[in-house]
Amino acid sequence: MSKLSIDITHTDGKARTGIITTPRGQIQTPVFMPVGTRAAVKLLDTNDLDQLGPPIVLANTYHLMERPGSDLIETMGGLHSFMDWSGHMLTDSGGYQIFSLEPKITEECATFKSVYDGSKVELSPERSVRVQEQLGADIAMVLDVCPPLPSPRKVQVDALERTLRWAERSKAAHSRPDQAQFGIVQGGVDVDMRGDSARRTVEIGFDGYAVGGLSVGETRDEMVPALAAATAELPADKPRYFMGLGDPVGLVEAVANGVDMFDCVLPTRLARHGTALTSEGRLNIRNLKFAKDDSPIDPNFDHPLSSRYSRAYLRHLLVTNQQTAGRIITLHNLAWLADLTAKMRSSIAAGTFESLRSDVLAAWGD
Repeated sequence: MSKLSIDITHTDGKARTGIITTPRGQIQTPVFMPVGTRAAVKLLDTNDLDQLGPPIVLANTYHLMERPGSDLIETMGGLHSFMDWSGHMLTDSGGYQIFSLEPKITEECATFKSVYDGSKVELSPERSVRVQEQLGADIAMVLDVCPPLPSPRKVQVDALERTLRWAERSKAAHSRPDQAQFGIVQGGVDVDMRGDSARRTVEIGFDGYAVGGLSVGETRDEMVPALAAATAELPADKPRYFMGLGDPVGLVEAVANGVDMFDCVLPTRLARHGTALTSEGRLNIRNLKFAKDDSPIDPNFDHPLSSRYSRAYLRHLLVTNQQTAGRIITLHNLAWLADLTAKMRSSIAAGTFESLRSDVLAAWGD
């Protein structure tokens, strides 16, 4: 069996549904991947994931490389065995995290201080590949250069060119036959740079392609054209992944431009602060008006993991600092996003995606 393939099952404009097949199984797309940075989604355990049923979860290469270490995880049988998780795993390369640490960048590697003990850490494309092979993820990402936005054009050009060179090195270093490897498109919000990066990344040749360096503070009007320029150059027979995107408007806009996969800490981070995703937009359950509200988080979303609890009860837990509230709302937010992606798949199949997109924009638009 090939490492990874995607069969496109329906299209509606540029929006598409598909089935990704790997040696581990299948993933229906569009799909949202919960983020389990340190081999766990915050406040949840693997039993929760079993109940939620996401086909794929993301973990972070840099953090696991540091703690507990990829050597240890390898001796424990890899991430799936370590977590006791039978679903798919995707590991990012650590690029986004290390660039938040103001690293020194050379052609060879990125050098930075550990967030754990301040020690010197070096991460090269080859080391990132080796660590991800030890972790045993089903999908591994190449190490990219991810500058902040806005950045001067020269910084963006240098990042794009180095990302391409590092992608070539990552592909050459990759040796695990059961692990797919994705390339990453950079280029800031410049549509010409995005198109150029996508074309040249495709020329290197990967099992799938990601769009990185967007949804990092730019406006929606800047993001969408840059995304469209990238996806226009990506092959239709490979998965397309938008890294770090998790708000409902962003999701429908990305799907409208042919994206298949997403991840983001947003739904779990919001949950820990008492904010729920609902059919009417964000709901801050800490608000005093919910103190006597006996309705569920979202009356239009009946899910056994969250609908049994009233807003009043959850507000009580939040204002008394009970972590149970964050856990319940985390379960709700992830289930709600899974339901949104299921609705996107159904609407694309029915040819009514634009109607769903309009509804989401109406509820969530700025």
